[in-house]
Amino acid sequence: MTPVNNFQVDLRGLVDLLSHHLYSSPRVYVRELLQNAVDAVTARRTLQDHAPDTEVHIRLTAAEGRVSIEDNGIGLTADEAHSLLATIGRSSKRGGEHGLETTRQEFLGQFGIGLLACFVVARRIRVITRSARDPKAAPVEWLATDDGSYTVRELPDEARLHPGTTVHLEIRPGAEEWTTAAKVEQLARDFGALLPYEITFEDGTGAEPRPVTDRPAIWDRAFPTPTARRVALSGHCAELFGFTPLDTIDLDLPVAGVRGVAYVLPEPTSPAHRAGHRVHLKGMLLTDRADNLLPDWAFFVRAVLDTDTLRPTASRENLYDDETLAAVREALGARIRGWLAELAASEPERLAAFLSVHHLGVKSLARHDAELLDLMLPWLPFETSDGSMSLEEFAAVHSDIHFTRTVEEFRQIAPIAAAHGLGVINAGYTYDADLLALLPTVRPGINVTELDAGAVTDRLDPVPTSAELALAAFLATARTRLEAQSCDVVLRAFQPVAVPALYLDDRQARQERDRAAAAESADSLWSGILGALRGSAPRARLVLNHNNPLIRRIAALPDEALTATAVESLYGQALLMSQRPLRPADSTLLNRAFLGLLEWATHTSGAQEDHA
Repeated sequence: MTPVNNFQVDLRGLVDLLSHHLYSSPRVYVRELLQNAVDAVTARRTLQDHAPDTEVHIRLTAAEGRVSIEDNGIGLTADEAHSLLATIGRSSKRGGEHGLETTRQEFLGQFGIGLLACFVVARRIRVITRSARDPKAAPVEWLATDDGSYTVRELPDEARLHPGTTVHLEIRPGAEEWTTAAKVEQLARDFGALLPYEITFEDGTGAEPRPVTDRPAIWDRAFPTPTARRVALSGHCAELFGFTPLDTIDLDLPVAGVRGVAYVLPEPTSPAHRAGHRVHLKGMLLTDRADNLLPDWAFFVRAVLDTDTLRPTASRENLYDDETLAAVREALGARIRGWLAELAASEPERLAAFLSVHHLGVKSLARHDAELLDLMLPWLPFETSDGSMSLEEFAAVHSDIHFTRTVEEFRQIAPIAAAHGLGVINAGYTYDADLLALLPTVRPGINVTELDAGAVTDRLDPVPTSAELALAAFLATARTRLEAQSCDVVLRAFQPVAVPALYLDDRQARQERDRAAAAESADSLWSGILGALRGSAPRARLVLNHNNPLIRRIAALPDEALTATAVESLYGQALLMSQRPLRPADSTLLNRAFLGLLEWATHTSGAQEDHA
C-alpha cells in the first residue's frame, strides 16, 4: 500500500491565505500551471543544450470539470516530488541538490509556492512526471488532496515513456466559473500570449488544438511600412484596451531589458486618474493594473511591455517599487518626452492633434523641464485676453504679461483688458500659473506679474478733471457708503460701454478682506489678535464707468439716500459679476440695496397713483 504523507504546511490555511490575501482572484492558478510548465522546459533545455525548439511542447486542456497541462520539460524523480511539491517555499529553481542556480534568472517562478496555488480551484491534484536528469528514473505519480495529504509512487515505464510532466486538476465545487473551457483558454491567452515556447489549448471536443502564444510581440514584428506597423499597433490597442489610440510611442530600453509600446489615449483624462498598464515578466503577464510603471505626469498613455529585470511582488501581481523600477520609470518618462520633442521638430500636425487633447499632461511635465517648456511654447494653448493662443504668440504682442489666478476673475476682466491693450492670461487652470512663472527663464525680456487693481485702473481712460469735479458730491457719497466694505470708488471711462462698474482687487486686498471678516466673527481674544494684524494692504476698488449712461443718471439723482442705495446696487452687481464668494456683510448689503430699490419703486408708483 502506498504510504500517505502530509504537507509540511497547513494546507487549508495556505489556500485561504492565497485566495483572500495574496492573490486578487482564483484565476492565477492558470498562471501557475503555465509558469511551472515553461520553467520545466527551460530547465530541460539548459540541461540538454542540443534540444531544438521544435521538440518543445506545452498542451493545456479543459474539459468535463478537469483542467490539465502537459509539458516535455525537466520532470521530477520520486525524491524530488517529495521534496519540492509538498513543501512551501521550496523550488527546483533555487539551487542546491535539485536546483539550477546558475540559470535561475531564466525562470518565471521564484517563490516556491508552485502547484499548491492550484488548490484555490482544485480539490485534488494529480501529477504524472518523469525526470530528464536521470534516464533510469521511473515515472512518478504525485497525488494530493485538499485535506492536506498526498501520496508518491513510482509507475511502470509505459505510464510515461518520455521525460516531462502532466498535471491534472480535479475541480472543487464552486470553482466551475474559473475552469470552463472558454474561461481557461481566455486566461491562458491573457497570461501566456508572450511566453517563449509554443503553447496550445484543447477543449476536449476533438477540435484542432488552438495556439495560446502569439510570438513575437507585436512591437517586435517586422512590417513592410511604418503605416502598416501603426495600423497593426492600433488594432492591438483596440483589442487589448478597448480604444483606438491617438498615437503610439515605442518603449525600448535594451539596457534595462524592457520592450513595449505606449498607446496615447484619444480623449482627455484627469491627471488624478492612475492608468493601469500591462506588464509581462519574461513573457508571462504579471499585471494589467500597474500604476507605478510610468511617471505620474504620463497619465495620457496606457502602456504594455515585457521585462526581464523588474522584480515582482510576492503575489506576482504587481511590480516591486525599488531602485530598479525607479530608474526604469525615469527612463520611460524620458522616452515619452523624447517622442514629444521629435513631434515638435518634424511632425507639427501630429503634435497639434495630441496637444488639442492632452495639453494638460505636457504642461505638467513642462513645469519641471525648462527645455521642454521652451520647445512647447509655440504649441501649448492658453486662454488670454486676445483669445486662445500659445504663449509664444501672446508674448510676441505683449512684453508685459499679467495673469489672474481664477477663471472668474479673468472672465470679468478679459473684455476690459482686450479693449485697452492689457495683456492678461487666465492662470486659473491647472499648471498654468507655474508655467507662467517659468516663462521669463526661457524668454528673457518678458515680465510676468499677477494682475492687480492698480494695473487695470492705470490702463483705463481718466475722466476730464472738470467732469470729475462736477461729480465730486456723488463720489463722496459713494465712498462713504462703501467704506464699511473696505472698498474705494474711482471714476474712469472704459470699454465696453455696457459695463457700468468693475470690481477690482488683488491678493493682498483679498487677504485683508478675509482678515476683517474673521475678526468680525471671532471672539474678543481672536478679534484683538486679528485686529492687530491689520496691514496697509491696497483696498479693493469699484471702478465706475463714466461712459455708461446709467452711471451719469445715478450721479444726477437729487435724493442722496437713493443715490447711496444705487451705489450699493452697483457694488453688488459688480461683485456678483466677478463671481467671488460673498461675505456676510456683502450679502447684507445686497439684500438692503434690493429692498431699498423695491421700496423706492413702489413708493414712487403709489405716490403717482395718489396724485392721479
